[in-house]
Amino acid sequence: MLTQKTAGANHQLRRLLWHRRAASFLAVRALRILAPAASFAVYALIVLGFVVRITGSGMGCGDDWPLCNGRLIPDLSDWTTVLEWSHRLAALAASLTVFALTAAAFAARPRRNPSGTTVDLRKISLLATALLLIQVLLGAVTVWLELPPASVILHLATALALLATLVVATFRAWSGAPQRSTEANPLPFARLTVAVGILTLLLGGLTANLDAGVACRGFPLCNGELWPSGSALSTIHWIHRLAAYTFALSIAFLAYRGSRLELSPRTRAAVWAVVATTLLQIGVAAAMVTGPFSLWWRSLHAAIGTGIWVTLVWFAWEAGMFRRRKSIPAGATA
Repeated sequence: MLTQKTAGANHQLRRLLWHRRAASFLAVRALRILAPAASFAVYALIVLGFVVRITGSGMGCGDDWPLCNGRLIPDLSDWTTVLEWSHRLAALAASLTVFALTAAAFAARPRRNPSGTTVDLRKISLLATALLLIQVLLGAVTVWLELPPASVILHLATALALLATLVVATFRAWSGAPQRSTEANPLPFARLTVAVGILTLLLGGLTANLDAGVACRGFPLCNGELWPSGSALSTIHWIHRLAAYTFALSIAFLAYRGSRLELSPRTRAAVWAVVATTLLQIGVAAAMVTGPFSLWWRSLHAAIGTGIWVTLVWFAWEAGMFRRRKSIPAGATA
């Protein structure tokens, strides 16, 4: 009798372990879907947020939050209300995707890939959730304060940080956490390039929020001047352009250095992805400030700019910026 009870308990334990392993396996598979889905959702949310700012639709729902003009489903006869409400629905969809990613990360047991890296997204998914909650709070404050520039830029900066976190989570879901390394970064100036890219994006958000895009016409100069003598808006726009020119030069230097170094195929691909999106952005920006200053050009400018940020995060991943360094004992060589 005792032997039968022991055998039955062992059978139940094996079934429980099998179910746990199966659930963990499915959760890991879900991570590979949810991480890129969340990245795309937040990317679309950022671009739609730019469109809302460009069109002046930020107060399309009034100063109500989370309601829209005092209603759960507002009157959609006003296109500014349609845009702002769509932005809020996109934020809800992105939030649900991030929450699902976090739940799957904790349901999945850490797994080791054949390459020796470990797939464990618990910490980074918690970071994404924290950034999301901060973003939601900033969004509410921005609406309540009726879109002050400082809160709008802080809102954008948090959104970019959230997008970067989710892109890194996507890489980890597919390739595992970066291993420790004692090797020097083959592209030591990469961090500066990323920093200039962040600054350019935030200045672009400020330019759009202040509607300073039309204050600086012509390319590459501003209203035919090396330094604009007009309003403060033209100066703000010109500072954004100077940051963009600096970023373009750093990207050109990055491509030059990358062509002379023995980089991995993936790192080289990331470098050229940054170069390609930057060149595309320069073309769109030039067309925008020399031709019709239309909503479509401005929206495309915002979409490509956010795409540059994604390629920069990819480049940062491949360049080893997220790789933890091993300490080297005294007297040893790397």
